[in-house]
Amino acid sequence: MPTPIPTAPGKPAFDDLDVSAREFWSQTAPERETTFAELRRRRPVSWQRPIEASLMPLPPEPGYWAVVRHADIVEVSRNSEVFISSRGVHMEPVPEDIIEASLSFLGMDGEKHAKIRGLVRAAFTPRAVNRLIDSIEANSVRIVGELAEAGSGCDFVRNCAVKLPLVTISDMMGVPDSQRDAVRDAADAMVSVTDPTFLGDRNPLEVMVGNQMFLHAIAVEMAQDRRRSPQDDIMTNLVEAEVNGERLTDAEIGAFMILMSVAGNDTTRQTTSLTMRALTEFPAQRAWLTEDFDGRIDTAIEEFVRWSTPVMTFSRTASRDYELAGQLITAGDKVVMMYSSGNRDETVFDDPHVFDLNRRPNHHIAFGGGGAHYCLGANLARAQLRALFRQLLSTLPDIQAGEPLFLGGNFIHGVASMPCHF
Repeated sequence: MPTPIPTAPGKPAFDDLDVSAREFWSQTAPERETTFAELRRRRPVSWQRPIEASLMPLPPEPGYWAVVRHADIVEVSRNSEVFISSRGVHMEPVPEDIIEASLSFLGMDGEKHAKIRGLVRAAFTPRAVNRLIDSIEANSVRIVGELAEAGSGCDFVRNCAVKLPLVTISDMMGVPDSQRDAVRDAADAMVSVTDPTFLGDRNPLEVMVGNQMFLHAIAVEMAQDRRRSPQDDIMTNLVEAEVNGERLTDAEIGAFMILMSVAGNDTTRQTTSLTMRALTEFPAQRAWLTEDFDGRIDTAIEEFVRWSTPVMTFSRTASRDYELAGQLITAGDKVVMMYSSGNRDETVFDDPHVFDLNRRPNHHIAFGGGGAHYCLGANLARAQLRALFRQLLSTLPDIQAGEPLFLGGNFIHGVASMPCHF
């Protein structure tokens, strides 16, 4: 453990229930939940020492507020005028230029956020997603067929979970076939950069920036092509759209490409892997679902994402003083929402540690706690999960997931690999 940094003036002592250490985020989700549960009971908003796993050689932060209770996460999420995103959304301090280059509207506030988000919202409405259903279903059939050909004992992540979100987002963006695997690898690298096993002896900043630049270059190349030859994809919408007479710059388009490559691919992939493992560990739930798949899958999907909570944390910065759960948050303080904890909150969910596919109601926050930054791709994620598990459970009815190898880090609840048998 590094030498403790004195707490900031006017702040309480750093909490003895420490959620900043690398060791904490190297634990399993149930092990972390032991600490989260105690914080929910005793100090739902706690002052924590600076995060240990810093990506960048930046001056240390004074600390941050960990928000672990469902109601408080919702309050922060829906109050975007007070709790802003433009100072970054990760637990680690990240340079402003990297925030701008990689987060697109996820790292924006107010009118700027509304402008960029508004340009792409139409591609994610229920009506727009319904137009993609046929291709999502067809791709699911093909992917599960390829999994069957790969044979029992293969890696479920690489042979199945990673494929559907990659092809769906690539189709929507118009990524050339020749570059799709490279886009996937770059997105993987960006969300794995806090994992020591993934990094090895590489510099995390170099890995982050290098993959950002790669995705940015692909986006600019695609944008230039669409200006010459428009197509039926999001990239064409982006280069042609005008807001108050202005069009998006190449830098803004590149940032959106990075966001889509990471958020659009990785979260659905992780939910797929973690759900396959849960269906293996809870065979009675699996049997319940397969008895009436079409009648039960929509309810089950909400439990898939609550149980998995693929995005574990997001941060905000207080733009002014604000009282949250009895704690005074002062202007400039970082506030970190712990979605993993909120989705196990005993005051919201009956038996939250039970995988219950018939859970009703299920007010999970796996897509965010509402407000301006609620996940734009929630409907698309649901459509993909519905199609893929229909094929998995009908084509390979005896498929079982082995022990997963988890990615390290405090952002994505990621599965690096997981054998499957059928």
